[in-house]
Parts: sequence; C-alpha cells; structure tokens
Amino acid sequence: MAIEFSKNDFISCCGSTQFAEQMVATGPFATYDEAVVAANDIWFNKVDVHGWLEAFAAHPQIGQNPSHKNPTSAQWSKGEQSTALATATDSTLQELYEWNSRYKQKFGFVFLIFASGRSTPEILSELKRRFSNRPIVELENAAQEQMKITELRLQKLFSNIQVSASQPPASDVTKAEGRVNVLGGHITAPLISSDAKSSPTTTRSRPPITTHILDVARGCPAAGVEVLLEMYNDKQPGSVFGDLDKDKWIPQGSSVTDKDGRSGQLMKMVNDLSPGVYRISFNTGKYNPNGFFPFVSIVFVVKESQKTEHFHVPLLLSPFSFSTYRGS
Repeated sequence: MAIEFSKNDFISCCGSTQFAEQMVATGPFATYDEAVVAANDIWFNKVDVHGWLEAFAAHPQIGQNPSHKNPTSAQWSKGEQSTALATATDSTLQELYEWNSRYKQKFGFVFLIFASGRSTPEILSELKRRFSNRPIVELENAAQEQMKITELRLQKLFSNIQVSASQPPASDVTKAEGRVNVLGGHITAPLISSDAKSSPTTTRSRPPITTHILDVARGCPAAGVEVLLEMYNDKQPGSVFGDLDKDKWIPQGSSVTDKDGRSGQLMKMVNDLSPGVYRISFNTGKYNPNGFFPFVSIVFVVKESQKTEHFHVPLLLSPFSFSTYRGS
C-alpha cells in the first residue's frame, strides 16, 4: 500500500521547499526504495541552486545545537551529530567552530557532511581537505552530502510508519517517547518490506556509475554534452594504454547532459557492478568547437572489492584544460 507523506514530512528530510513540493506531487510511494529513486531525480535534476542553498541553510553547523523551526528535523540533526559531540573536546570544538566560520565565509553556506557515525576529528579532517576546493566543486560536494542525509531521513520516515502500524495504541506520552527511540534505533537498520514479492531487484537508489560536467570558465553546468560509457572487453591482464581497438570497448549506455550538467542513466540499475576497466567519454568538441579538446575520455578501474560501490566521475572543463576526481 502506498504511503502518503506531507510537505512538512519531506521538509524534515530536506529543507528545500522545491524538493518537498515535488516529492508530494510525485508520491505517494509504496516503498522506501521508490521514494529514494524519486528523491535523487528531483534533487539532482529538478531542484535549482536556490533550492540547494535553502536546504543547506536548514542545517546547523557541525558541533552546534540545532535550532530548526521544524522539530523533527532538529531531533534528527541532534541524533546524527551524536557521535561527533561524544568524541569532541573543548579544543576540537573550538577548532571546528573556527573552520566552520572560514568555510562559510569562503563558500557562502555551511559545511555539510553526512555526520552520522563520524567523530569530530574525522569531520574536522574532511572540512580542512574540502576547504581548498573551488566553489563550484564544493557546491556539488554539499549537494551530494545533502542527498545522503535525505536518504537516511527518508528511511526514518518509513521505519516510523512501519513501527506505528505494528504496535497497539498507546498514550500520547508513550507515543512521543517511543517515536524518538524508534528513530534512533533505525538509523542504520535496513528497511524490510512487508511483501517480499514486491521488493525491488536492486537496493541501489541510482546507477552505479554517474557523471556531470561543470564549465569552470563560465562558472555554470555544461548542458547538451554527449556522454558515452563503455567497458573494456579484453580478458588479458595489464594496462590498456595505447590500445585503439574499438571492438574491445563495449558500449554500456549514452546520454546528453541536462541544464544542470548531469547525464541521464548511463547503465542499468544493478546491485553488483562488473569489475573491470571502464571508459567515460565526453563530446567536448561539439560543446565548444573553439576549445582544445575534440573529446575527453576518462578511463578508470572497478575492482572486485568495489563492485557494490557508487562511482561518480565529474568533469571540470574549460577551453584549454580539464580535471576530474572520484566523487561520492
């Protein structure tokens, strides 16, 4: 049976009004997995930068008490930061406060990270590492972290509904206390569907390999760029450098980037990504005929131990240079 959540429920998960309204319009959702797929599509393809910034602003700085107008979101923020607060000292809290201030002054929004289960030293180390990023890169990082938080909170919504449906009526006080305890206990618990036959064939919320392109010269996403994903089909071990045999590269999927610089689905939704060598190519010459690169190809390896991981391969492009990294 589909579950219908309110706009306020979705704002508790993500502080963007655009996101909440789109989720209400897309729902109701029969399962958590359905909601996560919709949430990723809405957040990355339909919510604009103003919506992203609104969501970022709904978070307290790491190490500070939440002061949300939304009490559910405030409670969840407190729980998600519990490990960080438990491992903090006066000196690390002061250092965290100072780096948070520097970060916000440089980028214009709070430092955002999926804090659940992370210690203060871990968070502080990541904050310092990301501080050197360019603003357009850090905007993307923050958006990725927001989606991780959103997925966790959506799980809490569905977990709370399941528990409420399976428990007998209780007093108002017992309900309020039980709700907080249940949410805390379900932070990392997997959602179990009441109908095993209707469970999805994959537990992923997005394809195993994704990409987007940022035009750093213009300071905006690169729209309309053709993208091709291929896998190397030679069983021989070793490097494929210099191998131009196109028959050994098997197409996995192709797409064109949208207004946010994001490609569509480049491959099937599978639980386990086939280990091997992959190549993702961008038709940069068509996007910018006056640029130096007619096309850009990025080759990377997926190891056996990484087959359940997500590989996000962004491209930072300018007319005469490009760079990439493995995002989350």
